[in-house]
Amino acid sequence: MRLGEIWRHPVKSLQGESMTAAWIETDGVEGDRVWAIRDTGTMKVLTARRERRLLLAAARLDSAGEPELRLPDGSEVRGTGPETDAALSSWLGRPVVLVHSDQETPAVGEFFDDPTDESSAVIEWTMPSGRFVDAYPLHVLTTASLRAGAAAFPSGTWDVRRFRPNLVVEVDGEGWVEDQWCGRMLRVGEARLMVTEACARCTMVTRAQPGLDSDVDMYRTVARHHAGTFGVWASVDTPGRIEVGDVLDLG
Repeated sequence: MRLGEIWRHPVKSLQGESMTAAWIETDGVEGDRVWAIRDTGTMKVLTARRERRLLLAAARLDSAGEPELRLPDGSEVRGTGPETDAALSSWLGRPVVLVHSDQETPAVGEFFDDPTDESSAVIEWTMPSGRFVDAYPLHVLTTASLRAGAAAFPSGTWDVRRFRPNLVVEVDGEGWVEDQWCGRMLRVGEARLMVTEACARCTMVTRAQPGLDSDVDMYRTVARHHAGTFGVWASVDTPGRIEVGDVLDLG
């Protein structure tokens, strides 16, 4: 097994950035999901479950760790403050601010009871403190699972961006390989990760993104063939540097 891709998403629900190397901190990839857009009217952190337009913008971090955002019209804003907040508010048509996870109490997340029906009941939960992650610090996905999804639904576009993983692992074989990793230690580069549980999917995987059309059958396929989960969550046992091409070992 080798590490094929590393991703971080500096701003929750915006497009992220692919990396050749990264530092795994105790609570995830350095710079991953440390920023979010908060609606100043409802005081809720926005996600693409409710505000699907977020996936049309992108974020990366500069060398100083400050966010650089590219909006759907091609304009760019850098850093935080009134100028960034005004640009985001104008784009979304409501007053919003860009906030850092250090400045926020644990955020409340929402998902639809039926991920294919936005008129279904909305269920809320409290995200972990420290970052704007849904459950655990890291999301790991294998190329075998991507192949399994494509075999079950060949007309779907099984682009990793739909699933927003942090680590994409290149493996041989077929099927949902990473399911067997739960409860085991995964070593990659200098880091040791504890694989905790399967990642339950939601309406996010159906959303349109640049180059990807909206497709509710992506979720229906995962629900029908794999009980609605795709990839696995992991926590960090030992921080360290990782790099694309690193060999992975299971303990």
